[in-house]
Amino acid sequence: MIRIRLYVVLFIFSASSSFAQTIPTPKEHFGFTIGEDYNLATFTQAEAYFKKVAEISDRAEYVDIGPTEEGRRQPMMIISSPANLKKLDRYKEISQKLAHAEITEDEARALVMEGKPVIWIDGGLHATETVGSHQLIETYYQLVSRKDPETMKILDNVIILLSQVNPDGQEIVASWYMNEKDPKKRNMNIPRLYQKYVGHDNNRDFYMMNMKETTNTSLQQYVEWLPQIIYNHHQTSPAGSVVAGPPYRDPFNHLLDPQIITGVEGVAASMINRLHVEGKPGYTRLAGSVFSTWWNGGLRTTPYFHNIIGILTEITGNPTPMKIPLVPERLIPNNANPFPVMPQDWPYRRSIDYSVSLNYGILNYAVRNGDELMYNIYKMGKSSIEKGNKDTWTLYPKYSQAVTEGFEASKKSAPANRARPDSVAAPAFGANTIPQKFFDTVYTNPVLRDPRGFILPADQTDFPTAVKFINALIKSGILVHKATAPFTVEGKNYPAGSYIVKSAQAFRPHVLDMFEPQNHPNDFEYPGGPPIRPYDAAGWTLAFQMGVKFDRILNAFDGPFDRIPYGQVQPMPAAATPSSKGGYLVDSRVNNAFMAVNDLMKAGIEVYRTKDSTAAAAAGSFFIPAKGKSILQKAGASYGVKSLAISERPSSMVKVAPARIALFDNYGGSMPSGWVRWMMEQYNFPFKVIYPKDIDSGGLASKYDVILFIGGGIPPVNAGSGEGRGFGRQPKPEEIAEQYRPWLGTITPAKSIPELKKFMEAGGQIVTVGSSTTLAYHLGLPVTNALTEVNAKGETKNLSGERYYIPGSILKVSFNKQAPANWGMASEADVVFSNSPVFHIGPDAAIKGLTPLAWFSSAKPLVSGWAWGETYLKGGVVAFQAKVGKGKLYAFGPEITFRGQSHGTFKLLFNELYKTNLTE
Repeated sequence: MIRIRLYVVLFIFSASSSFAQTIPTPKEHFGFTIGEDYNLATFTQAEAYFKKVAEISDRAEYVDIGPTEEGRRQPMMIISSPANLKKLDRYKEISQKLAHAEITEDEARALVMEGKPVIWIDGGLHATETVGSHQLIETYYQLVSRKDPETMKILDNVIILLSQVNPDGQEIVASWYMNEKDPKKRNMNIPRLYQKYVGHDNNRDFYMMNMKETTNTSLQQYVEWLPQIIYNHHQTSPAGSVVAGPPYRDPFNHLLDPQIITGVEGVAASMINRLHVEGKPGYTRLAGSVFSTWWNGGLRTTPYFHNIIGILTEITGNPTPMKIPLVPERLIPNNANPFPVMPQDWPYRRSIDYSVSLNYGILNYAVRNGDELMYNIYKMGKSSIEKGNKDTWTLYPKYSQAVTEGFEASKKSAPANRARPDSVAAPAFGANTIPQKFFDTVYTNPVLRDPRGFILPADQTDFPTAVKFINALIKSGILVHKATAPFTVEGKNYPAGSYIVKSAQAFRPHVLDMFEPQNHPNDFEYPGGPPIRPYDAAGWTLAFQMGVKFDRILNAFDGPFDRIPYGQVQPMPAAATPSSKGGYLVDSRVNNAFMAVNDLMKAGIEVYRTKDSTAAAAAGSFFIPAKGKSILQKAGASYGVKSLAISERPSSMVKVAPARIALFDNYGGSMPSGWVRWMMEQYNFPFKVIYPKDIDSGGLASKYDVILFIGGGIPPVNAGSGEGRGFGRQPKPEEIAEQYRPWLGTITPAKSIPELKKFMEAGGQIVTVGSSTTLAYHLGLPVTNALTEVNAKGETKNLSGERYYIPGSILKVSFNKQAPANWGMASEADVVFSNSPVFHIGPDAAIKGLTPLAWFSSAKPLVSGWAWGETYLKGGVVAFQAKVGKGKLYAFGPEITFRGQSHGTFKLLFNELYKTNLTE
């Protein structure tokens, strides 16, 4: 009996030990196989699975990397062998040292021998692209459960970071989809953005890091782990293909290390070959899709500027089964489509299988080339440091063009029969060489070389915004210094507290990309043909967008600088508030001033704006009575807002009061509106979101003082009388829950525009930005489109793309300094412009109450990006205000609130968000 009992105990212990190591399959946890048609897992379910498996498996660790915007927690799972997991801190340290490249060659090679390559794989960023979030679950399961030699070799040799980068989105989309009881009726037509504020634009925030999820991700990628490869899963692929991916089309950014471009190609070869070996056709690349390596700001593209190989794939697939459509031109094998896929039905699971294969293709590449991946990131970082320590000229298209133009000009000015002793014989292929001296005039010109660094003076007026800019760099892993004492560089004095960003650092490409102009090449389908649209923006220089003041230092410099630890975000500069019996002035040029003012008005403190500028403050600055001191003290400590004590009240002021603000949105969610919703919350503006039905119901003046249309909502003037501008397919009311039905509808010329006109006539103000400025045409205001020409038939037509084209870029405009709408702005400023509206003002405009606010003074306003035919802009008006009855319309063509990045033009919106009353 004792022996039997012992056997029973041993059996139970053995069984429980075996159970402890048995990984539950996804089907056992979720109730369906990942990729099973008509089924999606919510994030709540996925999170529970991630945690459960991590508790059981000795191959996985679950890490909480921070909160989401809706209060969930963002997970990262670290997968590797048990032995590797015990040494994670050491492997992270090695990865950091190699990426920062502040060590010797011998030290680097020793660390390469000791370290393990780190590979990041994510999913779910764009939540309606459900393959991404679900392949992550399947990949996680396979890596922790499989025991085949390939998987075991991967675990032994690679550190894998798996992250769901938009937990809120997965919860929203999956819950919506699965809520429909009839599987055949399930859909992705969600009523709101799948990220609280910005939806699809959550992949446009990776150099700004406004959103919590972006910050969480970037801190892991650029401060904590610095992986050698980052793989970002998306969908969908171009019609007639299964997946689009690397290598990508031209152009690529001129600041990137060449190893990035060839490194992407190496990883791509492993991915593509794996699919082909497994008989999985339909991969398209190069010109087969629209993706390039030009733009900074995406989860896949920002890594390039940190010497990290970034991989994006866009795959087809949907839980509601779909088809690969017939596209005849894709059936011809070529470099873009080496293994065409045939038209066919396409179940969801097949996309999951493809995704896992692509993941394994990357992981196997890391196994075979891990030493090169680790050494190459060091080598790229070392090269960046060396470039930052010597005279360097980036090979921009404008410099190449300058060489050619100099040579052509010399030929025109040279005597016709004079010999050219410095000419060189024409080489093979019939090309004429250009003498070396024309190269030297550009590429040895000291004025044109890259800067050694940048200084942001602490005494600039809007220093709090400069600190926000510095924090965006710090979150992206950039090395920043801070002055501990006053110093002088190149004859200019700087105060203590100034920030210094030197270009001699591993992530030099990102530093230059945030401070220097982008020079997008002219890119056309063929000479004289239409332009090829950039994948995203053509120019985005963040320092320009934010209106930050900085000095570009061309020569080596040093000073009393403290090195800020990587990733250490800087607090706002605390500003003391002195005692004052006469009250205080807060400068209108400081964006954070609006935060303080909104706090004051919420507390019932009177606030005024000065009509005139003084030596101490600009026109439109805020006057606060002495009783507002305690709130100003808090604003000084939290927002960095300085309060100037004055002895007596200014003589000419305007009283301001909180306005009842309405922000327009639509069913499905508007991203530009979402960005402004986030901005309004950051700057403490109270507001209400409204929809088309709210406008059509009338009585707007009794509810609101200001209505905002940001980048959409207003239909074009040539729409039918009852037609509005939709945002994707809107469901029928009976197809959605009652709570979402008030969000349906569109703005129509027949019903909505008259209500908006009544609102303004009764004294209301409407602010329009971007395409919504079309409202001016509906109202019959004396403005016309400036970007037109008269053809041979005498017809007025919009300029064609062959003659005029300006994708997302930064342009310089002039401002009407006398207009209160522009209070706090300089006479010139940089604006984000993306084929934005430009107006001509009629000769009777002033009589009809229309005032220009901003315009192009130059025929060459381009600051950063790409502008073809920019001379058409000169004299064009980009912003105006117009009286409509007792109220006003404000029209801003440029993107003055662009993705929460363009701090330099935020005031153009904020100035219009108060009620004003004239006082003595």
